Amino acid sequence: MVEGVVQVRRTAAVAAAAMLAFLAGCSGDDARGGGGSPEPAADAPPAQVALAVADGSADVSPVVPLEVSVTDGELAEVTVVDGEGTAVPGSLTDSAENPGAEVFVPEAPLAYGTSYTLTATAENADDEEAEAAATFTTVTPETLSTPSIGPLDGMVVGVGMPIRVYFDDPVADKAAVESRLRVTSSNPTDGSWNWFSDSEVHFRPSQYWPPNTDVTLDADLYGVDFGAGVWGEKNRAVSFSIGAKHVSVVDTATHIMEVYDGDQLVQTFPISAGSPDNPSYNGAHVVTEMNRDRIMDSSTYGVPVDSPEGYRTPVEYAVRISDSGEFVHAAPWSVAQQGNTNVSHGCINMSTERAAWFFNFSRPGDIVEIRNSSAGDLRSDIYDWVIPWDQWRAGSALK
Repeated sequence: MVEGVVQVRRTAAVAAAAMLAFLAGCSGDDARGGGGSPEPAADAPPAQVALAVADGSADVSPVVPLEVSVTDGELAEVTVVDGEGTAVPGSLTDSAENPGAEVFVPEAPLAYGTSYTLTATAENADDEEAEAAATFTTVTPETLSTPSIGPLDGMVVGVGMPIRVYFDDPVADKAAVESRLRVTSSNPTDGSWNWFSDSEVHFRPSQYWPPNTDVTLDADLYGVDFGAGVWGEKNRAVSFSIGAKHVSVVDTATHIMEVYDGDQLVQTFPISAGSPDNPSYNGAHVVTEMNRDRIMDSSTYGVPVDSPEGYRTPVEYAVRISDSGEFVHAAPWSVAQQGNTNVSHGCINMSTERAAWFFNFSRPGDIVEIRNSSAGDLRSDIYDWVIPWDQWRAGSALK
């Protein structure tokens, strides 16, 4: 935008100073052999004030930096008032983008659809004032959007839980949004965002989260243009913790599940995985849900209950590991096959006693890695760890 610059004119004080210098030159110094009159002091150059927001600007983001630059002088005062003349409280801070400039930071963000006037005054070395002012109007969005975020604030989750951000409206400018999603952790990790669709983006490190780590997502989206008339409605912050490392490995070829607490193997369970007609998916599954009692209903994934492959069966200790109908759960009817044959519809079957132990051991975000299945790789609501790291990073809008 074109910067607004105002340059002050010299006042009558300059002329008065020149007259005094002239009178001093006629005071008789020549008669005492003092030589000619001294040269008058040079006038200080007038201060110049530049505003980053041009006068008359419209559709301005309410979080636009209200930056002020001064040359040949020092900034004396900055004010912001709304269209009704009410002052906006705020303070000045150094500009991160423009060394030497200062930014007026309102105590509360400017509102959408509102007129404001920014006025800045500076003084040069002769205390002469210069002023610049710009009146601008913030944008009136067609749609305001606030995303949903998982995990929820305050949760303790397993080492495999990604951060998931869901938007009600498609995000046209993914880079603008992603740049305002900042993740920090108490144990530094690498990490990257990956856009699964125009309305869903996930964050994960290259490896599972370090255990016992505190993580915070600051989604500073107020005033951000998502594109296509959609703007961020408000800022959100979510903090959660990573608990102990629980990774269980299911080998469908040996019909065994090994359960690790950290690096220690704590249980080896015989299991029955998905049958050849309904094989379990390969890859790292993330625990998302815990059900002490649950009705397993084939219609939830498109198989009618009254069809030859349909079922509606109550089960205990159901630990969901995908939205493709895969659970680790008690299956007392298949104990004879557990450890030797895969007979389930894709779930990991265990005895009731073993399933109860695993249920009490598990939490959302734990990992169950399934191997050696005839099925392809997992495709689910969370299949983040199946995606190779280079491919994952390529899914960022800021790559």
